Amino acid sequence: MPDDFHAHLRQGEPLMQYARQHAGQFGRVLLMPNTMPPIFNVARLTEYRADVERALAAIPDSERFEPLFTFKILPSMLAAEIESFAHAGAIAGKYYPSGSTTNAADGPRSFDDVDEVLSAMEESGLVLCIHGENPEAPVFERERAFLPQVERLLARYPHLRIVLEHLSDEESVRFVEQGPANLAATITAHHLLFTVDDMIRDSLNPHLYCKPVLKFARDREALRSAVLSGSKKFFFGSDSAPHPREKKECTAAAPGVYSAPAALPALVELFDSLGSLDALIPFMAEYGAVFYGLAAPSRTITLERAPWQVPQLIDGVVPMCVGKTLAWRIGGRN
Repeated sequence: MPDDFHAHLRQGEPLMQYARQHAGQFGRVLLMPNTMPPIFNVARLTEYRADVERALAAIPDSERFEPLFTFKILPSMLAAEIESFAHAGAIAGKYYPSGSTTNAADGPRSFDDVDEVLSAMEESGLVLCIHGENPEAPVFERERAFLPQVERLLARYPHLRIVLEHLSDEESVRFVEQGPANLAATITAHHLLFTVDDMIRDSLNPHLYCKPVLKFARDREALRSAVLSGSKKFFFGSDSAPHPREKKECTAAAPGVYSAPAALPALVELFDSLGSLDALIPFMAEYGAVFYGLAAPSRTITLERAPWQVPQLIDGVVPMCVGKTLAWRIGGRN
């Protein structure tokens, strides 16, 4: 059963709906902390865990996933808080550069702002997850413009495990490939499946608008080559980020792709079409667990070659691959 090392379940009443879409597909899900208010202290982490557990209680035991928790790194955070996060069960801290994405206005402006926190994370063995974009750079260059900061970070904290999340361009792929063993990356289904042309070819499709934005065919090919290469540095993180339809089909569309309902079948279809089904299990169910120091997955899931059409709307959200007929589906699902 795959792991998802990057997902947004949101909060409040929608959390239960979004949790159901991950249930029965993923054994473990790493939950992002950019809620409102954010998960920035142990009390908030404890509160959010209780919300998630209430949502999971409504799901059959056989389909429940294990939630994995993160905290949001803020400039005001103290190094002394890091040990408390570790004791409370968090396995990673998330770094959002200020202004880089949804609910990131309060993020640090540089790694120097949180130097003591990062040192404490290195000492505690917590993973640093990074939204790797420089929001001051042109849109298509934001990811690569952030890489020099990561290079300095690696030199300063040689034992800190770092995950560059949702890679989207070929230069970033090379950077991770050539980096040290403590550097890894997640790759999403939508960055493996689509390019910017899919988003804006004939008309604007806001449901494929995400951060980092979809790039070009050469970037998609670099990402595909990375996940088919057998490198343990690349593993799956959906970055499934649901927004209600009215928040996407408006004058200021929110960034995020609701990929959870279709990501697994769509990736099976992709890997099958590339003649590389044998690379799917390591990418989705091995390499991430190893990097995070977790046990190997102990549960299984069956997928069957049976066509189904992705609905127009799920939980009030337009899903990835909307309207498409996918060749594979999760066993037992209609």
